[in-house]
Amino acid sequence: MITRINYDDLPQIKGPYVHATKHHGSLYVSGLTALGTAAQEHNVESQTLAILQQIDLILDQEKRSRSDLVKFTIFVKDISQLPLIRPLLFDFYGNHLPACSLVEVSNLIHPDLQIEIELIIALYDQ
Repeated sequence: MITRINYDDLPQIKGPYVHATKHHGSLYVSGLTALGTAAQEHNVESQTLAILQQIDLILDQEKRSRSDLVKFTIFVKDISQLPLIRPLLFDFYGNHLPACSLVEVSNLIHPDLQIEIELIIALYDQ
């Protein structure tokens, strides 16, 4: 069974999707951005921190921890910003590095946005 979820503490969904779907012990989280947050018009570091805070909210609501992070896919408008993002990610992951892909894109859903992160979280231990 697939369970579709919207989290009250995340920015409200305005498109034809949900924040996340649960399926076979995994949580697939849609691309998170700083849209609708105080960081929306700020730099890539501020936007990254806003997204990581959203991820922490999801982990908390799902009663999971950062050690349950399986896969990140990070979309950035300017890959040269990676040196600004990387330390924030290392700090966030701690000793629990997930699989990760980084993709430079020409644009995101709003011109203010510089980064978007989607992820997969394990919901139970195997």
